[in-house]
Amino acid sequence: MNPMNPTQTLPYTPLVKTLLPTRSALRDLLLVLGGSLFVALCAQASIPTQPVPITLQTLGVLLVGAALGSRLGFLALVAYLLEGLVLPVFAGGKTWAATSFTAGYLVAFPLAAFLVGYLVERFGTDRSPWKTLLAMLLANLVIYALGVPWLGYMLAGIGKYAGVEAVLQAGMIPFLAGDLVKAVIAAALLPTAWRFIGRR
Repeated sequence: MNPMNPTQTLPYTPLVKTLLPTRSALRDLLLVLGGSLFVALCAQASIPTQPVPITLQTLGVLLVGAALGSRLGFLALVAYLLEGLVLPVFAGGKTWAATSFTAGYLVAFPLAAFLVGYLVERFGTDRSPWKTLLAMLLANLVIYALGVPWLGYMLAGIGKYAGVEAVLQAGMIPFLAGDLVKAVIAAALLPTAWRFIGRR
């Protein structure tokens, strides 16, 4: 079963598609643009640490993936990246031109959103706090899997590479506690939303 194929039926329907069940090109377009805007707003809540800022951006990415599903979540984050070519939608009001160190994390966002959406569609992970938590943590690993090596590559390019441990200290370890908090927030929000609309 290919989750990128919208004609196939998956065991679980994501939250937003449950609230807006009538599929149309206009609905999908609005959801994609709305998802990209939500992530852009989350990105502006940031602390400008170097070389990687602390933001709510990843929380937005994972919530969009869970709420829209794999296909629309993926497209929403692709739209977000495309918007960053000309608009200051990234953390700190930046465009692609100012994201050399964090580009790996950004490129991973569509993949992370896709993974969360796929887990929702196949296993209903957003119905359970523990399953939601696990899905969010797995998606964070995807982001680090691309973001940290790219950060190391860029640091090496300017002569500041000091080994794997230093790169992890710069681009992952300080953020783990915050990622856990954001995953817990998502694990509280999504199952609560399902209870609110009376669907499990």
